[in-house]
Amino acid sequence: MNHASDILSLWARKGALTYDGEGISQLEHAWQCGQLALQAGATPALQLASWLHDIGHLMTDLPGSPTLHGIDDRHENLGAQALLPLWGAAVAEPVRLHVQAKRYMVAARPGYADKLSVDSVRSLALQGGPMSSEECRAFAALPFALEAQQLRAWDDSGKRVGWFAADADAALAELQALMALVSSRAQAG
Repeated sequence: MNHASDILSLWARKGALTYDGEGISQLEHAWQCGQLALQAGATPALQLASWLHDIGHLMTDLPGSPTLHGIDDRHENLGAQALLPLWGAAVAEPVRLHVQAKRYMVAARPGYADKLSVDSVRSLALQGGPMSSEECRAFAALPFALEAQQLRAWDDSGKRVGWFAADADAALAELQALMALVSSRAQAG
């Protein structure tokens, strides 16, 4: 993906894919995470990371939920690699780290694992399970570790059936406007 328009095209083509057992589509989940970030007062870059954190799932040709077949699609790395040249580390790094954030939060926050969806529990096992104490210390010291944890919280909460923009076109228009805002700030900065 070389341009924001490629991302919009990918969402238009594959955004209707659903998460197994979640009751929502990839696009609905992305929109919800973006809305939660907006409501929390996150920076535009973190809002965009929240919107795009699972884009790596759309970049594979794997159908449905790969975790059902014991596959970790490494979507966090695929997504971050695509986003880094477009918007830099402030967008790409929270995306890259959101899976590690889940592993960290399961290890560091009692009761957090009980709040994970069925698919998140399956993927946790494939992604290495809870972090060790040493891994937790190393993760917490990373740049963007706090942003990744915020994104992870919105990721976990952004799975509400029936909460969506007017339609897919409206959601994609919101995404396009946010991408333009983040691009203009990156160029100005």
